[in-house]
Amino acid sequence: ALSPSWEADISTTPERFEHQVRLLLKRGYRLVRFTELVEATGPGRLAAITFDDAFLSVFALALPILQRLGVPATLYVPTDYIDTGGLLQWPGIDGWLAGPDEPELTPMSWAQVATLAEAGWEIGSHTGSHPRLTQLNDGALESELTRSKEVCEGRLGASCLSVAYPYGDVDARVAAAAARVGYRTGAALPAKLDGQDPLRWPRIGVYRVDDDRRFRLKVSPVLMGLRRSPAWNVLAATRRLAS
Repeated sequence: ALSPSWEADISTTPERFEHQVRLLLKRGYRLVRFTELVEATGPGRLAAITFDDAFLSVFALALPILQRLGVPATLYVPTDYIDTGGLLQWPGIDGWLAGPDEPELTPMSWAQVATLAEAGWEIGSHTGSHPRLTQLNDGALESELTRSKEVCEGRLGASCLSVAYPYGDVDARVAAAAARVGYRTGAALPAKLDGQDPLRWPRIGVYRVDDDRRFRLKVSPVLMGLRRSPAWNVLAATRRLAS
């Protein structure tokens, strides 16, 4: 989400977001859609901006910034919540219900999602109801992945190529189910940036605590290289022991 005032971990300010995008452009990255990045071949510095959850604030605040900068993004939609008249609510964000920041949980409409697609954004699935997929049985897992893909395609009249796993929660069984349903790429959020599986592609989470210094560190080639190396597991284990 983007918000001038919402203190949720998953929100950042429009000003900070624009600064982060400008930094990537200044460093020579070409900003593309998620599936384009995953399936790219050959040299080039590519980056993809992805938004999970379809918060209305992304339409209202992120779209104008990215249009001004001339770059696309990718939106992942939890389809059960769109055009229902209700708010986004699942474990992790439901604590903001019935408080002054409750309006931040307003989702986009399908018309607004379609506007993003027309602006060049990739629209992917974020499942139907936003569950932890690794905790579902096989039937429920396939239902979440299938119906969200079908709804996206039916509403937008275009193929839904990618899925972002809620909470970044994915394992080999979930990735295999996504492949069977027909997704070509899948967006994860692992601690270690290893692997080249298109259906378990690692992303870097960017959150409200990520000021300029933290963001520059997160996108540093040195740190990203470290997060791909065996040394990262040792560092992570050391941090757990120290905590």
